[in-house]
Formats: sequence, C-alpha cells, structure tokens
Amino acid sequence: MGFNFAREVDRIAEQAPDRLAVLCVSADGEEVRVRYDELRRTTNRLARGLAEHGLQKGDRVLVLLPRGTQAYIVYLALIKLGAVVIPGSEMLRKSDIAYRLQHAQSVAVIAHSTLTGEVDLARGECPSLRQCYIVDGRQEGWTSLDAVASDDDSAFVVDTDDDDLAFLSYTSGTTGGPKGVMHRAAWPREHLKMAGTYWFDAQAGELVWATAGPGWAKWIWSPFVSTLGNGATAFVYQGRFQPETYLELLQRYQISLLCATPTEYRLMSKVKDLGRFRLYLRSAVSAGEPLNREVIDTFQRQFGIAVRDGYGQTENTLLAGTLQGMEIRAGSMGKAFPGMPVSIVDDNGVELGVGEVGHIAVHRSHPALFRGYLNDSERTERAFRGEWYITGDKGRKDEEGYFWFEGRSDDIIISAGYTIGPFEVEDALVKHPKVAECAVVASPDAERGHIVKAYVVLRNPEDAADPELVGELQEHVKRVTAPYKYPRAIAFVDSLPKTTSGKIRRVELRERAEQEAAVEAATSEER
Repeated sequence: MGFNFAREVDRIAEQAPDRLAVLCVSADGEEVRVRYDELRRTTNRLARGLAEHGLQKGDRVLVLLPRGTQAYIVYLALIKLGAVVIPGSEMLRKSDIAYRLQHAQSVAVIAHSTLTGEVDLARGECPSLRQCYIVDGRQEGWTSLDAVASDDDSAFVVDTDDDDLAFLSYTSGTTGGPKGVMHRAAWPREHLKMAGTYWFDAQAGELVWATAGPGWAKWIWSPFVSTLGNGATAFVYQGRFQPETYLELLQRYQISLLCATPTEYRLMSKVKDLGRFRLYLRSAVSAGEPLNREVIDTFQRQFGIAVRDGYGQTENTLLAGTLQGMEIRAGSMGKAFPGMPVSIVDDNGVELGVGEVGHIAVHRSHPALFRGYLNDSERTERAFRGEWYITGDKGRKDEEGYFWFEGRSDDIIISAGYTIGPFEVEDALVKHPKVAECAVVASPDAERGHIVKAYVVLRNPEDAADPELVGELQEHVKRVTAPYKYPRAIAFVDSLPKTTSGKIRRVELRERAEQEAAVEAATSEER
C-alpha cells in the first residue's frame, strides 16, 4: 500500500480529535472552526458519496473554490477517493477553464456558486465532463455537493500507490497553453520531509497563516500539506489583502507562523506607525521572488522576527531556503535542503563551479520532482539537460552554498508571486479589434517585483490618442483570461523589433522596459 496524504491527516485526527484544523475568518469577522475529527468524518462522508455517485480512482476533477473551509474538505475527500485534483484559481475565465477541462479530459468539476457561470460557458466544449458539483448554492444543471455526501462517516480511504497521479497543476509556458504538471501521490510525503520540516516548520497545534489561495501549487504546499500534515491549525482569511488588516489579524489571533508573498511583506512594512502592532510570530517565510533588505530589516527591527526566503516551482517543491537558525543573506534564496540534488549547470547539463552563473537545476533523482507535463513528452524532455531538470531560472552558488538569483532564462513573467506566460496575454490582446499585433514582457516594479507590460501595434495608429484605450484593453484582457494576467502598463508602438525570420526580439523589449521603469522611478523620486 502506497502513500495517501488524507490517511496521514486522519491519523492526526485520531490522535488529537479536538484539535482545531481550520479557523476561517470572513471579511466581516465571522468565524468558522473545523476540528480535526470533524474534518475526518466530513471528508469520509463526501468521499464515499462521490464514489457512490460514480466518481472513481484516477478520475480528474477540476476544483474551483475560493479561500474557505470547503477547499480543505474537497481536496481531502478527492485524495481519499484516489481522484486527481486539478487546482483552479477563482480568477479563471471561460477560456482558461475550457482549456484545462479539455486538456486533462476532466470528468467532473467542483465549483463554488459564485464561479459556476464561467464553467457553464465552457462546459459545452468539454465532452469528457460528466458531472458538475456546486458548493454553497443551488443551480439548474448542477448537483449540490452537500446532497451527494453520504450519511456514513466511517473510514473511507482508497489505497493508492506512490506513483499514482494525485495532483495536476497548470502553470504558464512561454508558448502555447499552460502546462499540466503531474505530481504523484507520494509528493506530499517528500514535500513534508523537506520544505515542511526544514523551512516551513509548522508545529502541532500552532496557528499558521499561509496566504496563498486555492488554485495554486503554493496553496497545496503550505496552507494544505505543510499545515495539516504537521497537525497545525490553518488560519484562513476570506477578505481582500489590505496591509493594515493583515497586521491586525496577525495581532488579534496571535498567529505563530506566517507564509506570505514578497509583495505582501513589502506593503506591510510600509504601513505608517508600524510599531503600534504587536505580533506573536515565531517564524515568518516568503517565496516567489527575492526579498529586499529593507523588508527584512523592518520586520527584524519592529517585531524581532527574521523573514526567511525560499525558492521552488510548481514542477518540484521548495528547493532552497533560509532555514531556521541559518544566517540570512538578503537577496539570496538560501541553501538547498540537506541531501537535496540542486545545482547550477551549463547548457549541456554540466555542473558549474562556485560563482559561475548558469541554470538552477534539479537532478532527475529528486523524489519530489514532477512526473512530466501531461500529454507532452516532447516538452518534458526539453526541460532536461542530461540528468538535470532546468528550472528556467539562472543563478549562481557561493562558497558557502547560498544560491543567488540572476534572472529568468526564458520569457516567463513573475508578478507578485503569479507566474504569467506572455503568450496568454498576447493571445487575449490580439482578440481586441483595435490590436494588430503585440508583445508582452516583464517590467520592473518596486512593489510587485515585476509587472506585465504590453507593447501594442494598433490597426489604426490614430487610436493611440484615445485616452480611454489603455483601460479598454486592460478590461478586455481581464474578461478574456484570468484578471491577474492583465498588462498594468501598455505602450503603443509603430512596430515590434523582430529577427530576420520574423520572431519578436523580446530581449530588446525587456531592456526597453527596464530603461523606461528606471526613468519613471527616478522621475517619481524627484517629485
């Protein structure tokens, strides 16, 4: 019998049935508390009910849920059933949903009542889809998830092998549609051994706030696996991010462990009169992009807490980090975890020496490395150089083993922790009747690290004088694809730089975007 994460959570429930598993707070301050034994029994009922409703081991299910207790219940129930969880952000739109359902050949979707509209627009294009389940509501054509749950709450966990497919997370690529990243059932075990122990380090019974939302690999990493797998209590806030609100919640609930994005830390560190807040943090971590020295110093000075950085990807797990007790070196990713086969290699997969810049890479033997990209063996093989998986990031390693980020080696944009492929934004923009062609690159930003910047060639150059056009194009992208992908900056140009073969020279546009951002920042300082 192989590993099944839900069985491990049930064991914690048997040992500490009254321990709080999830504490959910709404934007209005209303609380919902779920204890471990209640979580065990509720997920048994749902898993058994879904099985009686025809869902089987190996079936692929798209989950579209906002932050809340239901995400924990649904994920655990599907894992108990042996189904494959496809995390879906609540920001996905019709085209994104249709792509995932078609590509994964999903048989079911579980969506919150506020998210069913986009699914309805897509479901006619998805012949594999047999069943749609609605959470917190009633709607024609949808089956209530509450009604499906069985009355029998006795143990229900399907045996899974370590190599069974368990998670199918989609991540942006430089070309084409998002890539379906396959992770096996044993992945949570390997993640807990490394990131969940050496870096995230949640303790049993501790109140933990990891701010990532369901639908992202980071939610599976920290709010879900690293929290429940360590017997801790997951704190969930359903309101929008406001730096003062976050600080007030940290203080009011005396939260012990915080995992937030660099952008969230940056904005919290800029709150006026920060010293009026009293935090009870034992540990604080961040991932997605390097934290700057100012943020680290501010939290250390004001709260006596060291914010520790980490680095990882959807395709693997956290690969390197500043561990508890390790010296913090601002700008560094930290070190690889003990025994972790992570290195810097050249274009041929040969390891490089100290201080040499190359590809940040993970050896094929790494037990938490993905199984490949769904339906795309060619794309999978292109991601490797010999025995090394190439992350797409470039870096170097110093004499003491600290990793230092040097930039992306492809065109992927990382903004406020979101991974965005230029193709997805460009594809949305060119569907606007006024756009002839466009190119999208990353532009430096003080708060988000980078933002999406679009260089647009219009069909009618005179339209560039329309003061409403930038907003119109931004809203168009939000409607066509997930809102987080929209270009926060748009520049109208007469033409795009291209090679003799007609390919867009993104490197030239990235350099231009960096120069323009530097000029804008200098101008703002003068003001």
